[in-house]
Amino acid sequence: MAERPRSKTAQKQKKKKKISGRKWFYGLFFTAAIAIVCGIIGYLLIILNGERILAENGSKLNLGEASIIYDADKKEIARLSAVLDNREVAEYSELPEQLLNAIVATEDQRFYEHSGIDFFAIGRAVVKDVIARSAVEGGSTITQQLAKNVFLTADKTFFRKATEASIAVALEHQMSKQQILTMYLNRIYFGNGVYGVKAAAKYYFDTELEKLELWQVAILAGMPKAPNRYNPINHPEDSLNRRAVVLQLMFDQKYIEEADMEKAKAVVYERPANYEENRPESYPAFIDYVIEEAIEVTKLSEEELRIGGYHIYTSLNQQAQQAMDTEFNDDDNFEKSKDEQQVQGAMIIIDHRDGTIKALSGGRDYVKKGLNRVELPRQPGSAIKPVISYGPALETGDYYPWTILKNDKKCYNNYCPTDRWGPTPVSMTQAIKDSRNLAAVWMLNEIGLKRSFEFAKKLGFDLEQEDRNLTAALGGLSKGATPMQMATAFSVFANGGKSVDPHTILKIEGQNNYSYTYKAPASKQLMSAETAWYLTEMMQTVVEKGGSGARAAIGRQLAGKTGTTQHGIPGYSGDGIRDAWFVGYTPEWTAAVWMGYDKTGKDHILKKGSSQSAAFFAKVMRPAMKGVQESSFKKPQGVKENNPPAAITNFNAIFIPEEMKVQLSWDPIQDGQVTYKVFRKEASESEFIEFVDSLTSTEVDDMSAFPGMTYEYYVVAYDAKNNLESPPSQTIKVVIPETEIIPDVPMEPDPIDPDGGEITPPIDEDGGEGTPEPGDGTDLPDDTGGPDAGNGTGEPGETPDTGDGAGNDILDGLFDGSGTDGNTQGTGG
Repeated sequence: MAERPRSKTAQKQKKKKKISGRKWFYGLFFTAAIAIVCGIIGYLLIILNGERILAENGSKLNLGEASIIYDADKKEIARLSAVLDNREVAEYSELPEQLLNAIVATEDQRFYEHSGIDFFAIGRAVVKDVIARSAVEGGSTITQQLAKNVFLTADKTFFRKATEASIAVALEHQMSKQQILTMYLNRIYFGNGVYGVKAAAKYYFDTELEKLELWQVAILAGMPKAPNRYNPINHPEDSLNRRAVVLQLMFDQKYIEEADMEKAKAVVYERPANYEENRPESYPAFIDYVIEEAIEVTKLSEEELRIGGYHIYTSLNQQAQQAMDTEFNDDDNFEKSKDEQQVQGAMIIIDHRDGTIKALSGGRDYVKKGLNRVELPRQPGSAIKPVISYGPALETGDYYPWTILKNDKKCYNNYCPTDRWGPTPVSMTQAIKDSRNLAAVWMLNEIGLKRSFEFAKKLGFDLEQEDRNLTAALGGLSKGATPMQMATAFSVFANGGKSVDPHTILKIEGQNNYSYTYKAPASKQLMSAETAWYLTEMMQTVVEKGGSGARAAIGRQLAGKTGTTQHGIPGYSGDGIRDAWFVGYTPEWTAAVWMGYDKTGKDHILKKGSSQSAAFFAKVMRPAMKGVQESSFKKPQGVKENNPPAAITNFNAIFIPEEMKVQLSWDPIQDGQVTYKVFRKEASESEFIEFVDSLTSTEVDDMSAFPGMTYEYYVVAYDAKNNLESPPSQTIKVVIPETEIIPDVPMEPDPIDPDGGEITPPIDEDGGEGTPEPGDGTDLPDDTGGPDAGNGTGEPGETPDTGDGAGNDILDGLFDGSGTDGNTQGTGG
């Protein structure tokens, strides 16, 4: 059978296959060439990147000398270094050969052969990661580990690993293997706060490096992979197993003989006789603050500061700091939480005489470089009232501690503040003692927001535009205030109105004759000395019996202010407090205490409020100030004395139904020349108005009282010569009964008896004239008086009683009161 001719399509396919083979050859060739070129370029980029990083951060390679921080008595409290303080630097000549062999055998078997990157180890790690489907194996060399330790974080990402590799290659170009290995052993962490192999030898074995035995070397060489897990004190069994692995690796790589390996495996570790557990760094929040301040004044980086061998002298008072730490470590000082989020707190103590910070705490369980709540803004609540309302008012010269403030429930452009007090006006002193909200808002409204905010700005509160409303009087600020700001502002009050510059650093000395000494900025008079004195005078009542901060008393002269803020949780109507404050000062020191949750929620709100903050203040300040010489608040010359007239006594308000008037009377003021003012408001009105002014008598009638209305009255005495006003009298409420309107009826002439005389009225059964019996159509509602309140207009000839408490007089039904006379309501003053 003849062979069929091939189709043109088949011929083309055959011809195409021959051409594709050649193309594949050239394709692979050029691909390989391009890959090699790209590899070379990539390697050069890696080297250049590493060189750049080293050039920019070369100072980090220098271990340097640890800087030292001292307290106010020049006692050492902390040593600083590049990482932590417990480190000793070893020279290469001090490192035992077996230690070097153990580290290389365990961490980087090809250390002496590679140039910073071990591609064989990387390939092995990739294979293991692929098999495990996760990053379980590291291919890092000792040089890469050093690069990571010095320059990078510990996250395991491609970009971080690429940067690590570039730095490692650059290190290998600039340093010898001996230098790299020495720096690595001086840098790595060995658990329990120990850094560097020299310190580890002393800590775990109480011996010098050159005296280390093989079994000890193996323990140390096994620890860098997991310092806490593999150290022999915390986990002896894990350490024993890890030691065996290290010894086996050393034997496999022919660094030791089998007999040496078995002998070293058999040794039982015992803790040194003089072992002392490394304690956490003392005063971490204070030290963190010192470092921040030192960086600012020296213009050094933190790394340069830590390893520069500086001597930093601070204002720390260890007695005060320890007293503070003790109370922060006592859980009973804080409300219990429902879960792991605990109630937090912050406190700072400042000597306002020179601005030195004596102690501070950034929170419970504060850790190094943690959240320092002393510098965290929170809503200050009523603690801001001296800054926003009362301080600016006093500074005008128009108001004094004895000035009477209105305490009416009133709305201001749809803002309607409330408090638990009645509407009776109060003195500024009483308002701040009780922490009355209505009086504070009224005061701010009177002086104006512009004047208030200018005053606050002088004290360090740079308020936002959205804060420019009356809610600021009660601490409703958009950003809030920090404990540092509050303590600084109150320090100005305590310092006679002069500026205070809080600081911790007194002096810094360093190498090459470096020296820094704190110099206080020029003092500024931020408010008059009189204003500062009046605020101090008023706030001393806050910590007296009956004051809102009475639990803060410490047996010294003390002034202060409480503050609380409501939870403000959307959709939650229950009670609860977000922030609780007490800020107070003695003639020597000022302190601010804040308590609350970091994140407020319906399960994370306070119940006790500022009383607990006030109590915490006292617990800290009593022992903190032990030995601090007591002084007194200094009264400036020329301060106007508070000698207002005495309060009105025996004030009575009685409705006289026959004359349709309210009769007001009171006892006269015996001392001084005074006149009297009577204030009145109808029940539906929000504010009292001045009803009568300049009275010289001690009684007056209100003839304008309308039936069916309820009125409230109070009286003050006024000294016109000194422009002083007495505290208001008690407030009395008077209910005017409804009156039946009788139409006019033409009068008939009196009957004439036959003998020409007038006919006398008939005599009633009880012997009286024929007048209507009580109760004949003039009874009052049952709910307006006492048991016999509905007895009409009274028996003929009976004098209305002004109050025997029995509730059976004719006027008992006309008054709604809770006073002792049964007829009046006293709200107090």
